[in-house]
Amino acid sequence: MPEIESFLTEISLLVDHVLDESLPKADAEPTRLHEAIRWSIFAGGKRFRPALTVAVGRVFGTDDVKLLKTAAAIEMVHTFSLIHDDLPAMDNDDLRRGKATCHKKFDEATAILAGDVLQTLAFKTIAEDERLSVNNRLLLISGLANATGTPSGMVAGQQFDIEAEGAETQNVDIERIHNLKTGALINFSAGAGAIIGGGDESKVAIINEYAAQLGLLFQITDDLLDVSQTSEILGKTAGKDAAAMKATYPSQYGFEEAVKMANDVHKRAIESLSPLNLETGLLRDLSDHILSRVN
Repeated sequence: MPEIESFLTEISLLVDHVLDESLPKADAEPTRLHEAIRWSIFAGGKRFRPALTVAVGRVFGTDDVKLLKTAAAIEMVHTFSLIHDDLPAMDNDDLRRGKATCHKKFDEATAILAGDVLQTLAFKTIAEDERLSVNNRLLLISGLANATGTPSGMVAGQQFDIEAEGAETQNVDIERIHNLKTGALINFSAGAGAIIGGGDESKVAIINEYAAQLGLLFQITDDLLDVSQTSEILGKTAGKDAAAMKATYPSQYGFEEAVKMANDVHKRAIESLSPLNLETGLLRDLSDHILSRVN
C-alpha cells in the first residue's frame, strides 16, 4: 500500500475510535436519533480533513494524541454539513458515501436533528479536551465557528452556491463560493494542526496558504469527478451538479481547462510549503493524493 494510503487508513481508524467514544451509543435514548448519527458518521468517509490536521501537527512535531479530538470534531462538522446538504430542501440526494443518505434511511426531521447534534458535539469535544491549553481550546472553538458559519465559512458558501444554481456562469464568483463552502473547513483543519503544534505566526501563515491551495484543488477535482466518474465509484450520485445547474469549474471553464487549473493549483500548493523549512513530505503527498483521487 502506498505510504499516503497507509497514513489515511491509520488516521481513519484512530479518528473513528475517538468518534465512537465521543458520540452517544446507538442504544441510548432517543435511539432513532443516535442510530441516525452513527449511520452517517460511520458510513465510510475518507477522513481527509482530520488527516490534514494530524499531518500538519506531525510536521510541527506534535503527538497524535493531542490532535485526535480536534480532528474528530472536524469530522463531526463535516458530516453534519453532508447530512444537511443532502436534504430535499438542499441537494435532495439519495446516496452518500455509497449508502442511503440520512433522511432516506431514517426521515427528514431526524436527519436535521442528527446534523444539529453533530455540530454541537464538535464544539463540546474541543471544549472538554484537557490535553489542550485553555487558550488553544478557545482559539480552536473560535476558528471552527468562523469556518463553519457566516460570513466567512461553510454555511455562507452553501448559500452562495444555492443562489448560483441556474445562473449564467460568467456572472458567478465561483472561487468565492468554493473558498467558503469547501475551503473554509479545509483551511481550519490545517490551521488547527499548526495551532496545536505550537507554530508561530509566520509558520501558521504558510500553512494557511498551503491549505487555501489545497482546498481549491479539492473542489476542482471534486467537480471534475462529478462529470467523469460513476455513482458507484463516487459513493454519491454522479452528474448531480450539471443536473442542478450548479456553478462548477468544468461548467465555467470547460473540462480540459479545469484539469489544467487543477494541475496549476497542485503546483502552487507544493511550492507554498518551501518557506516552512520543516519536513513536509506528508503534506506534499496529501496534495498528490487529492490531484490523483478517483472518488
